[in-house]
Amino acid sequence: MNKYIKVVCFLLTTILFTKQLHAQETFINNVNMAYLDKLVATAKKNYPEVKVRQSAVKAAHSNYNATKFAWLDGLTASYIYSPQNLVNQAQPTIFKGYQLAITLSIGQLLKNPSVTSAASETYKIAQYQQAEYMLSLEAQVRKLYFSYLAAMTELRLRSGAVTDANSAVKQLKYSFQKGETTFQIYNEQLNSYYNQNSFMVQAELATWTAKTNLEELLGVKLEDIK
Repeated sequence: MNKYIKVVCFLLTTILFTKQLHAQETFINNVNMAYLDKLVATAKKNYPEVKVRQSAVKAAHSNYNATKFAWLDGLTASYIYSPQNLVNQAQPTIFKGYQLAITLSIGQLLKNPSVTSAASETYKIAQYQQAEYMLSLEAQVRKLYFSYLAAMTELRLRSGAVTDANSAVKQLKYSFQKGETTFQIYNEQLNSYYNQNSFMVQAELATWTAKTNLEELLGVKLEDIK
């Protein structure tokens, strides 16, 4: 019985010590704000939706500039040519030669200010939407970066837990072979070891998923950003 107590005490001591070490793990210490700023800048440069917003602003600006001179659409110029030696009895004219006539549509002239004003507002809306999207994109990059760091921290914890469980299994196997512990205790620790391996696989999947989601916004691999 004393041997069993020693083994159990050893395992409890190992588990408590391991938990204290793991409890000190935090991803906050791994946050690199300068690197995060590079990630944000990369996303703003490469992500296709950013280019869509930029094109929308340019198109709205071009349309706004075009409406400033839309009143010219109501301006019509024409000319009449009356030869010097021609006498028109039906419609006698005083002026001979080329005569220039210019007409201006009052309706078009009055409508133009409202059209220009609407185009100006559309241009502003495009700018606001672009600014809003940039803020949203930056927030997404930051969230995904933090999620990636948290996933890597979890993976390190799970990896450490697997190593600890493996060491405990080896110790219990040795004790079991010497008759210092029961098969039940050894089997429970073996199941714990298998569970920790399963948790580590899940942590690996979460890490790769977080990395993939972040790289989707960046347009490049994380390894390519120094």
